[in-house]
Amino acid sequence: MSRRDEARAEAAFLRGDTGVDGAATEADERDAAERERDGAREQLLRGHAFLGRELLTWLLWRSDDTAPVCRHEGEDVTVTFTGRLALRGAFGDVTELVVRGLEAPYSAQVRAALDAGLLVHQARVRIEHGERAWEATLDAEHLDVRSARLPDLVAEEDDEKLLERLWLAERLSALVDAVAAEFLAVRGGRAWGQRVVPALKRWMREG
Repeated sequence: MSRRDEARAEAAFLRGDTGVDGAATEADERDAAERERDGAREQLLRGHAFLGRELLTWLLWRSDDTAPVCRHEGEDVTVTFTGRLALRGAFGDVTELVVRGLEAPYSAQVRAALDAGLLVHQARVRIEHGERAWEATLDAEHLDVRSARLPDLVAEEDDEKLLERLWLAERLSALVDAVAAEFLAVRGGRAWGQRVVPALKRWMREG
């Protein structure tokens, strides 16, 4: 095996794509639709922060009427913006606005700033799915999840608590992916320019 092949094999192992024996792991056994969705999300968001900002701005608008944003595994996903919100220009403009407060994300000042051309760059949100609720800070750069607060644990033993926390963290990531997939479906469709953007602008000016 050449040095280049060895480097590729090591990189695949570090990513979790292969085991110690070089054989493919379960990550390669995901269905084609899931791989395509993940690939599209990564290509669109990684290195394209403005798309992440569009997503968070769209999500703020969608969450204003408390209706579910999407469905995941047969249950509604509801998102509420709960506190600190940072706005920035779409393409790296130096202008930035930060607001704090429970009602601040939906305030007239924020809507006016959005109407003037700023987009949501970072936000604290509450994500509800079924009977569980998570809180997390979402960052538009790569749609990173930061400082998450998980639902209350039901396990009693330490080992079980650890496994439950890991499971809940994975659920949060899956919910964020579901919201991103919903946005990408809307963003890539004809309705984006014809109906969604005009509705967004009307919402901004209603404030």
